[in-house]
Amino acid sequence: MTSSVAEVSAVQLNRATLSRQFLLERERLDVADAVRRLIAVQAQQPESVYVALASRLADFDPAELDAAFAQFTVVKGTLLRITLHAVHQEDHATLRTAALPTIRPVAFDRQFTPSGLRPEDVDAMVPALIEFAATPRTSQELQRWIAERFGGESPPGVWRALRVIAPLVHEPTGGGWAFGNRPSFRAATEIAGSADPERSAEAGKAVVQCYLSAFGPASIADIAQFVGMQRTRVKKAVQDLGDELITVRGPDGSVLHDVPEGRIPAPDVPVPPRLLPMWDNLLLAYADRSRVIPAEYRKIVTRVNGDCLPTLLVDGKVVGVWRVVDGKVEATPFEPLPSSAWRGLTEEAERLLELLGHREPALYRRYHHWWRRLPEEGRRILAG
Repeated sequence: MTSSVAEVSAVQLNRATLSRQFLLERERLDVADAVRRLIAVQAQQPESVYVALASRLADFDPAELDAAFAQFTVVKGTLLRITLHAVHQEDHATLRTAALPTIRPVAFDRQFTPSGLRPEDVDAMVPALIEFAATPRTSQELQRWIAERFGGESPPGVWRALRVIAPLVHEPTGGGWAFGNRPSFRAATEIAGSADPERSAEAGKAVVQCYLSAFGPASIADIAQFVGMQRTRVKKAVQDLGDELITVRGPDGSVLHDVPEGRIPAPDVPVPPRLLPMWDNLLLAYADRSRVIPAEYRKIVTRVNGDCLPTLLVDGKVVGVWRVVDGKVEATPFEPLPSSAWRGLTEEAERLLELLGHREPALYRRYHHWWRRLPEEGRRILAG
């Protein structure tokens, strides 16, 4: 591997991430290209995809994302870290193949053991499942299909295992954010069940490059954290990529990997404020999250059950959280902010309310209980 002696500061790492995540300046891209450049967009809450792209794209039109989901140019499925993500359709198979060695043990854990079946028995069901799900199927229809294959009762854990290992994507079901509360599924174009080591290794190399393009420079631990691959597999992928990657030294002397064309802006580049959605990948992309969130705020933003609250981003760092209450955007800062930051956040809040329009004014309402445990000092209405 070609090694570089270049050193990058903590501020440069922050700016590199913001640049590659379109958070220094909104990009003019169509939504499919944007999702591909970002590698994946968190979709655990369907509205988060819209808010994430609105914070990153100039002239973002939510109807364009609706159309991309409807046409399956962008698909939603269980991928990185066994979590729902929106990805470009052409990247779905690669991401799944790279993830399978990690997610299969989760699919066949102790919840599956009482079924009395072997993993190979479930693998054998995948081709027929794909054929059945060539047209959209609800969760209930798929569970009945499984039950029929076992004499009318589905063994414990089988549907859960199939949701993890089978190439299923979510069918848009309408509503304000393309997907409602009751998921419907259809088969993706590729067929894959068991993890083939050679295919998984090749896919892993491709995913490492995509991750570094979107989040680099980064360490082996960072890549493993976001992609959900074992560190040994990530290390092997980096070694196999050889001269296709470069290395730099982080502020603590750590070895960081990157793509040769990866941009590292000057540390004094202007950084605009942003409102980021729940579970934004910016906060989940690194083992060392101090790049974007101060250590003292991490447990406030990421709750004990894993809920990651929508955040205020100022000068490239998380400085508070936000929510929508009664049609108004409310900000809860964790520290005093300058007036210029408040002006920028207000502009972002006005953009957000324009996005919400008639879609769902009560954004993330089911998570508002967390605010009872947050500091109230400095809380203010940004817009609405």
